[in-house]
Amino acid sequence: MATLTRDTVRKLGDSPRNFVNMDVIASDIIYRGAFVGESSSTGDGRPLVGGDTFAGIADAQADNSSGSAGDITVRLIQSGQVVMPVAGATSNAMFGDKVYANDDNVLTITASGSSLMGKIARWETGTTCVVQFEADMMDSGA
Repeated sequence: MATLTRDTVRKLGDSPRNFVNMDVIASDIIYRGAFVGESSSTGDGRPLVGGDTFAGIADAQADNSSGSAGDITVRLIQSGQVVMPVAGATSNAMFGDKVYANDDNVLTITASGSSLMGKIARWETGTTCVVQFEADMMDSGA
């Protein structure tokens, strides 16, 4: 998968969700369904870049492409479950393994250059997993 270029509806689990609003970085668009990271230089939200602190999943699009930092906010789902492919996931034996985001649309079990965002709650088939995610879990990867 590549970074998002349009809104994406994520299949979310039934677990409770926490929401928060976050300022959006200048001159960027955060699409619905994007993994959002906190820019270490500004503290604003942006489409996640590997190594960012994971802030949540965008609940709606936030288009600040012609604005300054903080002109608008993005509503984030800070915790819950998402069902999607996780690169490297292969079986039920991976229950509880850490999951990382490489960018605003790609999950992996590889920590290097990525951002910790959750753990495998259930493996479904192929690389598709139910991932229990939580904003700012522990660290930004390795």
